[in-house]
Amino acid sequence: MRVLGRVALLAVALSAIGCKDEGTIKVHSLQFTGVKAVDEGRLKDALATKQSSKIPWGKKAYFDRSRFDADLKRIQAFYADRGYPDARVTGFDVKLNDKQDQVDVAVNISEGEPVRIEAVNFEGFEVLPGDQLNRLRKQQPLQLDQPRDRQLVVTTHEMAVNALREYGYPYAKVATKEDDGADGKRAVLIFSADPGKLSHFGPVTIQGNKSVSNRVIERQLTFKPGDLYRRSVVQDSQRRLYGLELFQFANIEPLNSDRTQSGQAPPESGPASQPDGAQPLANVAPEPDQIPMRVTVAEGNHQRVNFGVGYGTEEKARIDAEYHQLNFFGGARSAGAHVRYSALDRGIRLDFNQPYFFTPHFSFTGEVQQWYTYTPAYRSVVTGGKVTVTHRTSQQSSWSISNTSERDNSTVSETALSDPSLYASLIALGLNPITGEQNGTLNALGFDIQHSTADNLLNAHRGYQVAFHTEEAGRVIPGTFNYYALSADGRQYQRLGGGDRFVLASRLQIGNIYPFGNDEDNIPFSKRYFLGGATSVRGWGRYEISPLSASGQPVGGDAMLAWSEELRAAIHGNLGGVIFMDAGNVWAKSFGWKLNDLRYAIGAGLRYATPIGPIRFDYGYQLNPIPNLVVNGEANYRRWRMHFSIGQAF
Repeated sequence: MRVLGRVALLAVALSAIGCKDEGTIKVHSLQFTGVKAVDEGRLKDALATKQSSKIPWGKKAYFDRSRFDADLKRIQAFYADRGYPDARVTGFDVKLNDKQDQVDVAVNISEGEPVRIEAVNFEGFEVLPGDQLNRLRKQQPLQLDQPRDRQLVVTTHEMAVNALREYGYPYAKVATKEDDGADGKRAVLIFSADPGKLSHFGPVTIQGNKSVSNRVIERQLTFKPGDLYRRSVVQDSQRRLYGLELFQFANIEPLNSDRTQSGQAPPESGPASQPDGAQPLANVAPEPDQIPMRVTVAEGNHQRVNFGVGYGTEEKARIDAEYHQLNFFGGARSAGAHVRYSALDRGIRLDFNQPYFFTPHFSFTGEVQQWYTYTPAYRSVVTGGKVTVTHRTSQQSSWSISNTSERDNSTVSETALSDPSLYASLIALGLNPITGEQNGTLNALGFDIQHSTADNLLNAHRGYQVAFHTEEAGRVIPGTFNYYALSADGRQYQRLGGGDRFVLASRLQIGNIYPFGNDEDNIPFSKRYFLGGATSVRGWGRYEISPLSASGQPVGGDAMLAWSEELRAAIHGNLGGVIFMDAGNVWAKSFGWKLNDLRYAIGAGLRYATPIGPIRFDYGYQLNPIPNLVVNGEANYRRWRMHFSIGQAF
């Protein structure tokens, strides 16, 4: 009777709504009662009936009776897929407001008892190495005594198929069986494998290329005929082809016409349509010992021109222009130029890249530049070049060695130069106290290691990144400057509460530069550490956290430590918000870190997602201001800073 009463109330409400044109009644709220076993946010996402944004300019959602009726069935299907086949909608209210222009929707749900997993068995997988079979059993997501989730069953099935394809069985098939027991509530899941014959890579056919030679494509392949077939090697080769940026489309697939003609798709994901004019291969025996492979590509435009205009609170107006020629003189090489102008930096850079440097996993990069950098305390001009050899050990990891040779010129601000009391400080920093300049030749060898598991470089939700850099100048290759530098940067991204709505982002940076002979003249002024700004301790502006001169000017230091915690939350649609706490400082001498001497800032911000990264606005407040700090020639009393930019802070 209670359910019938609810239905009657709904019928009255829908009759009233029907008096108005369809699509004119906004959904003010959508609420559930009785939801405990599933994530309410995901349940809402699965429905066609949506709640209107509470923000005046946000997206509005309108009530549609047919969609709502279908949603009542979707709720049951949603629960059934998550192991609750007895879940039912026991009642609902659709309340029309007095103005008859919006409704509040409430749905009552009885979840019932779930079907729980009693056992997960793998049969026919003995062809896998013992450690890999054990890994599959441990890593599969189905947990005993937990509700049987259909998506997790599908995931486990895919993991089982991929495990076989990784160890030489490209046409392996896996069947999934389920026995729910006498009471229908205890599920035994059985994954049965039909691995087929052990196979190896066969001859490779390349098609679709025009100006890019077969040799360029072949050298990106990390397999050769006779190698044991492995799915990960095929995927790595395909990623390498896309990494050349020469192709709009690149696909690598095994060929077996008997299986293809019988309707079975190739085992690798990705488009597999037959290109125009391509002839099918002759029939071959099913499941051959050697599987012929086909590489299909479609070339893109080899000339890239980018022009951008932007604005940030630190760099002010910004203009960027880039030109790149891909497949430069063949061989998949690229060359280009980048011109930039802003209040913080400006100049021109020319670059060259050779993606295949003796072996597929090595690349060579060269760069020459004339670049100007402006800080509150000094201006630097760097003229010179850098060559780097990079080895990509995997999709996530790489290391590189580099050689830098450049001419550095740094000039302190007019304020510092006009203060006679600073002469001794300028001399200690390696600057001419009369001209305020430091000139010299920098020759340095560098070594870098990077590893990243982050799911998105522009806006990560999970994973971590670590980077390590070390550099030595003046000893191996003589120059004006002689120092040793070491720095590390670690970032971690952790989803909270399931889904991507809340993300905790953390970052830790540490750096040290040591002048040989303990002589500060051996460090170029442009290499000193500064903190503060849109990507650092956000209560201060860029370059404002550092040791100060006698007149309060930031002059940089030899040791740095910075730490940030940021809670990111999705508010509505593309709009998000953050709250953060930043800490850090720079010390004058090498190895001078003091954890009781950190500067702290707290704040909040807004994010709006775009294809090129989130547009960002942050407000930072200083918890412990820097005494005697001078900004733009005036004593600083303001304890807050606002930052507007593009991209996450880290």
